[in-house]
Amino acid sequence: MRLITNWFNSKLHRPRDRGPIEEAGPMAIRVTDNQESSRFEIFDDEELAGFAEYHRYGTELAFIHTEVDPKFGGRGLGGKLAQGALDAAREQGAAVLPYCPFIRGWITKHPDYAELVPAAQRDRFGL
Repeated sequence: MRLITNWFNSKLHRPRDRGPIEEAGPMAIRVTDNQESSRFEIFDDEELAGFAEYHRYGTELAFIHTEVDPKFGGRGLGGKLAQGALDAAREQGAAVLPYCPFIRGWITKHPDYAELVPAAQRDRFGL
């Protein structure tokens, strides 16, 4: 467990904050696109709570891993992160490839986001 915690904490010190994508509620939850690190990040006030890593291939955005620090668990931040990242992809006109099981599962629960996945790829991802 210490190794995972140390790994997560090392991620906290990367360059961050490319401007807000989503802001909600009185707790100042925001999602930003940290393009230098190829990930969307969610903050609770000024503290990094989680991230969704991606690879960009032209107009495609391949989500590969999503993680929320356990101390922020049970607050729905993973869902807010997924929604903020997918809303940004929609605004950019990017196609989404949900290799990350969390992002894929979130899309499954919110079928109005399935249109972001190219029609020819939906069966591959079970959508």
